[in-house]
Amino acid sequence: MKTIMKKLVRDEKGAALILALILLLIGGLISAALLGHMGSGILAGEVHERRTAELYAADAGVEDAIWKIQHQVDVPSGGCNDTSRSYNISDVNGKSVHITIDYQDGGTYRITSIAVTDDGGGTAAIVSGTQIEAYITAVHEDYTGILNQVITSKSEYILLGPTTTVPQEGEEHGPVANYTGIWPTADDLSGWYWQDVKDEDPYDSGTLDVQDYTAAGIGPLSRNGTLNILNTGDAGLTLSLNGTVYITGDTLIGTQQQAFNLNLNGNTIFVESATMDGQYALKIGTKCTITGSGCIIAVGDINFLPNLNCSPDDYVLVMSIEGKTWMHPNGDFYGTLAGSAEVEIQNGDATWTDPSTVEGGLNFPGFVEPKQLVYSIASWEISQL
Repeated sequence: MKTIMKKLVRDEKGAALILALILLLIGGLISAALLGHMGSGILAGEVHERRTAELYAADAGVEDAIWKIQHQVDVPSGGCNDTSRSYNISDVNGKSVHITIDYQDGGTYRITSIAVTDDGGGTAAIVSGTQIEAYITAVHEDYTGILNQVITSKSEYILLGPTTTVPQEGEEHGPVANYTGIWPTADDLSGWYWQDVKDEDPYDSGTLDVQDYTAAGIGPLSRNGTLNILNTGDAGLTLSLNGTVYITGDTLIGTQQQAFNLNLNGNTIFVESATMDGQYALKIGTKCTITGSGCIIAVGDINFLPNLNCSPDDYVLVMSIEGKTWMHPNGDFYGTLAGSAEVEIQNGDATWTDPSTVEGGLNFPGFVEPKQLVYSIASWEISQL
């Protein structure tokens, strides 16, 4: 029996080595294919990531060109030998972007934005690019439907306090909730009003003192940043608008110092800030008394607390394009209160008057024909280079 067992043990010597060699052979065959697949996946991932970054960069170039066209900043005019502009943005998502703006007939612009990758020796080291070609065209929207009621809200309106009176809902020019007519975007109106101030040197201070401008007034005026309009002089001074006042940042008017009168004089205050949630893009305080006809517009929330010295012959538009309009004035209001999210009114009477009777025309799309330049994207095509 011992002899038999020894023989059996001797016969199994080397079996583990054979099994190990077989496993190594199988592992080698699988590993080669697996490593090749992993390499291809890594390369494909880099290419996909690069192409995605190129697409976003090219899209940013188109958006930059659209902003320039909306604001008519360094774009071709379509005049003699002025039909094309080209410029570069050096670093968008790590890509260089080349943008060309070509003026076409009929107020149409062709935008070509090319984002280029030059890896300079990376795993996917090739020069590649993504191109977006877009056509945008001028449209002539008429937003005067917003002005047909005493309150126009895309959402709802709220009347507070026993001293507040407005026409009844359903009456002629009464308040309208859930307005479904044409409503402008922030880009629409910023492009519209920017045309009034684009050739002016920007106002370089964050404070504007009424006492320094009582003789000449202000406007057209642009301010890149916040602005606080106040009066440190004698109470009762009057500041008149001689053109559009365009402010990009949060704006305060008459919230401190001495009281003053603000004569809109048929013009517009436009605040590009989109601040909301009760922080207010525009706040007009109790130190300000509004007179005359005109527009007070902000992209974000408006807190409207001034004294009102308007007559039935005046028309005032107070409008938040994307936010809420809080109306707590002292005095009677004539015109339209408009807000995208909500209009809330407390204190005084609100009555609609006819904006078409404003002397010289109201500075709002639909009333001034030659300036109706609002742009929309007509076509959009992506290609890889």
